Amino acid sequence: MEFFSLKSKNAVVTGAGSGLGYATAKRFKEAGANVTMADINEKTAELARELGCHFVKTDVSCEADMENLMKSAAEQYGKLDIVVNNAGIICPEELLENADSKTYESLFHVNVMGVVFGIKYGQKYMNDGGVILNTASNSANGDYAGYGPYIMSKISVVGITKVAAIELAPRKIRVNCICPNTIDTPMAYADGCETELQVMGIQTPLARMCKAEEAAALYHFLAADDCQYITGEDIYIDGGLKAGPANQMIDAILASLEK
Repeated sequence: MEFFSLKSKNAVVTGAGSGLGYATAKRFKEAGANVTMADINEKTAELARELGCHFVKTDVSCEADMENLMKSAAEQYGKLDIVVNNAGIICPEELLENADSKTYESLFHVNVMGVVFGIKYGQKYMNDGGVILNTASNSANGDYAGYGPYIMSKISVVGITKVAAIELAPRKIRVNCICPNTIDTPMAYADGCETELQVMGIQTPLARMCKAEEAAALYHFLAADDCQYITGEDIYIDGGLKAGPANQMIDAILASLEK
């Protein structure tokens, strides 16, 4: 018996042009899946050709684009078995007292509605017994001051994941989300997000960022038929961050008190 095989599974991955999305699409393909890679960046088409995947240019915040994506993927390979709603954006640090509604709206449209549309149309073109996986964040457990818009959007992803898991359970469609800490991808180095990078090594017990391939491995695990009793979960992959303060952070605090 081959464990965690995705052979002949039909999968869609949004935000597949880089980072976690690319790593997940690549891993799924190597595990035997037929993969449709979706991204707003047309350059992803070349990456898809290199991997032997189908590409659909997609703005996840646009409902028509998301319906077209799922329909196109189903027409290319057959009814869907796996949908990974991964596409997302981040914003520069912004305190609540300086809150700009446009910032909140832009993150909500992409990070939240992209997932909502992915669930809505993914299940429409999906086989019973399929899997929907959403990318949330360890920010859903709280995070740094100044990350209000991002935290708001990722907490919403956790909530909609749980609702979808209940609603789709009669069709045996499992819905889960992963909550990674900062992943070592280009988005982690966006302007205005320097604070998180500066403290990641000292705050996280494993003292480093998550690698895209490590988070993709968790998606592989959750997508496989071996995990048919896991649904409605927000699963943290954060190097021990949620468990408690890192030894090196305590040492740094104590050292600063001695000065």
